[in-house]
Amino acid sequence: MTLLAIDWATVGIKAAQLILSLSILVVLHEFGHYITARLFKCRVEKFYLFFDPWFSLVKKKVGDTEYGIGWVPLGGYVKISGMIDESMDKAQMAEPPKPYEFRSKPAWQRLIIMLAGIIVNILLGFFIYSMMLWKWGDAYRPTNSLQYGIVADSLAQSVGLQSGDKILTLDGKEVPRFEDIQISVLLDHIKNIEVLRDGRKVDIALPENLASTMVNNHLSFISAADYRMKLHPLDSVLTGSAASKAGLKKNDQIIAFNGQPVEFWDQVTQLTKASKGKQADLSVQRGADTVQLAVNIPATGTMGISIQSEPPHIDHYGFLASFPAGVAKGCRMLKSYVKQLRFLFGGGVNLSEGMSGPVGIANLFPASWDWQAFWSLTAFLSMILAIMNLLPIPALDGGHALFCIYEMITGRKPGEKFMEYAQTIGMIIILALMVFAFGNDIFRLFKK
Repeated sequence: MTLLAIDWATVGIKAAQLILSLSILVVLHEFGHYITARLFKCRVEKFYLFFDPWFSLVKKKVGDTEYGIGWVPLGGYVKISGMIDESMDKAQMAEPPKPYEFRSKPAWQRLIIMLAGIIVNILLGFFIYSMMLWKWGDAYRPTNSLQYGIVADSLAQSVGLQSGDKILTLDGKEVPRFEDIQISVLLDHIKNIEVLRDGRKVDIALPENLASTMVNNHLSFISAADYRMKLHPLDSVLTGSAASKAGLKKNDQIIAFNGQPVEFWDQVTQLTKASKGKQADLSVQRGADTVQLAVNIPATGTMGISIQSEPPHIDHYGFLASFPAGVAKGCRMLKSYVKQLRFLFGGGVNLSEGMSGPVGIANLFPASWDWQAFWSLTAFLSMILAIMNLLPIPALDGGHALFCIYEMITGRKPGEKFMEYAQTIGMIIILALMVFAFGNDIFRLFKK
């Protein structure tokens, strides 16, 4: 990989989407801490988007609070008086507690303040999903509607699946949405797939290491795009492509490839890849005529043609109905992410393949600005931010909440020295994970 190979316009669009998404999430997360701290009459000294070591880009003090934007775009924070946090303000903690300080408040109030950011992120995720369902509906492919079955990729073929198989059940249970099959196989320890093949039911046992193989080798397994499509007339022919040079036109329909009849789109794509660097003879239906064309397949293994994809099923929601549906979708996403964390740290997975930093997250966004994709990812990231902050690591909200719960149960407050050491250890753990994740991003960039 070289710098010349980077599409800087695409990088800029993805980076802008990531920064805007994280800015929304961080500001609202910190606002949760801020508003509850003010509710319980704690003094909030700072409210910052991004971190501001040594200097800030923008700042303005209003009352007791300094509002600002830092220059390190890795998050944000509120500094609450009398709280051992990232600032490690030991001088303040050495003085007697004041009524407006965090440490002088009852444990239940401190617990609410600590959990408020997490709660806001969860509610935000619910709200975004609800508004998306109201605006765009819920698009998916019913598994039982796929008339021509699946396209079996290399991994699917290795376990015994074939293109054209129709998925009936996973471990005896139907999967209504085709898009859910891959994530279910990955996270639910699926042992058996029942398919309909040539009119008869076939049981296929899955290897125990299938999920770890998928993650460690970046392999797909019956992804959302792996459904079989009947060949239709061409929707487009890319100008200057191999297909265009050979004389293929829009509305042509390929009926044979090197003398082999073809009925499905995946057959054409597979035969094209197998003919890289060679000439392929195509039989094409053009109106009432059959035309013979010779195409020189380039090293990319593509001709530069496409057909119209089959539209998904869409469930539409009214404004009020969208809210319970959005909450249900948000809960599914939360459950899925918890399963992913458990799977990631449960053994068998190479953490360097399973963890990503800001570059990996930015690459989840599309190369062109798409508001539907943007809000979908923002809602999912909001759920991720909530779960990650709930982890019982001292420097995170979950760690602070754990100490408050301990105090409420035992009646004993952890010592300030212990809290300082715990905060330091937590920050070291978080920084180490950030460096590890960012290092993975850099390694993957130069590995390509």
